[in-house]
Amino acid sequence: MLEKSHKHITCKNCLSRKDSLLCSMTGEDLEKVDSSKSCSYFKKGQPLFIEGGLPRGVFCINEGKVKVYSRGEEGKEQIIHVATSGEIVGFRAMFSGEPYSVAANTLEESNICFISKDDFLDLVDTNPNLRNGILRELSKELADRASFIKNMAQKSVRERLAAALLILDDIYGEDFINLSREDLANFVGTATETLIRLLKDFKDDGFVTTHVRKIEVLDKEGLIRLAGV
Repeated sequence: MLEKSHKHITCKNCLSRKDSLLCSMTGEDLEKVDSSKSCSYFKKGQPLFIEGGLPRGVFCINEGKVKVYSRGEEGKEQIIHVATSGEIVGFRAMFSGEPYSVAANTLEESNICFISKDDFLDLVDTNPNLRNGILRELSKELADRASFIKNMAQKSVRERLAAALLILDDIYGEDFINLSREDLANFVGTATETLIRLLKDFKDDGFVTTHVRKIEVLDKEGLIRLAGV
């Protein structure tokens, strides 16, 4: 369980910074981030920002997981990314100057640090390593988004579920996948009822097992073959 009254975490002592865009920062730059950021505890399901809102800054996940999603015309969510410890979310909209085209909510109790738009843009202007890291991240996102759209268009729901479980297994690491069936369905891009039926088939086929709502991947190679990746 996380501390309910979140204390300020220094970047120097942050265990997640090694996986962050801020990993190369040292000295004065790191102290500047520390002095300008604020750290907060978020309950499960709390929003970081909403679709159509104006970007005020960026959110760096110290601990926890966040879903980034958009809503279709009928209001159904489509989860396009699950961000985890070390990731920074919300910086893309700042560079476009447009409102958020997606929303972000916590998937579990999380510790998250916030850096204002002006402070973050100043860091980008003065720190080449950060600027280059953001360019690499944006380029990777374009490739990932193209692959995501291709998978959605060309793969069956069964194949998409296999691919989604592989992605989530990598995100959750040593922990079991811990998503609600509705969120998992929204990540795969299918109805919750269809997801539940397919997940039962996957259990029967020995690909996964479940621990209440948590999912343990048993046959990763089998999922890779099924997903065609």
